Amino acid sequence: MDNELKLLIGKDEKIIYAGKPNKKCFIFESIFNPLLPFALIWGVIDFGFIGASLSSKDEHIGFFLVPFMLLHLMPVWIYLGGALLSFRRYQNTNYIVTDKAIYASGGVFSKHYNSKPFAELSHVDLHRGIFDQWFGVGDVITTSAQANPVTRNGRTTSTNAGISIDSISNYIEVYNIVKKLQQDVYADVMYPNDLRPRENHGYNTKYRG
Repeated sequence: MDNELKLLIGKDEKIIYAGKPNKKCFIFESIFNPLLPFALIWGVIDFGFIGASLSSKDEHIGFFLVPFMLLHLMPVWIYLGGALLSFRRYQNTNYIVTDKAIYASGGVFSKHYNSKPFAELSHVDLHRGIFDQWFGVGDVITTSAQANPVTRNGRTTSTNAGISIDSISNYIEVYNIVKKLQQDVYADVMYPNDLRPRENHGYNTKYRG
């Protein structure tokens, strides 16, 4: 368990699940991602130009063209960098589910931490891609009920992104846990009967605040 991620958990919270993605699936998805075909085609074309310039009798063409093509290969370098650094990203990826929220860590050179209380989550879904099925794992995907403002290039938009618990082996168990907690807590917030007592008798949930 990530000790730094654990520090984010409140003293009154109980840890129900803690884990990491399946390593093989995580690495495979990082290598065989949608950028791979694009990077392969881009690389074949650019390296073809580099080879032609190096075989040219005019030395000046190779002197100017090779540095330009190396820079032009930036999409290939980005893909290779992402694939090679996937091991580092895997080390920094951890998940914790408590009785009140979901916590996740990630990043490559610097680590970032995210958390979402169940009161802000409106949907919980289960996803299994090709590699998930291959390695016997699955993704638990949550959606936030609250639109969070995100500023990009000076423009502010909103997103309803929750937290995804990706490529875990016990995906069904975690899905059921997260789904039940989300339903109980979200219902307790949306239907505050009995003037919000410690136990909500109006919606028949089992959540105890």
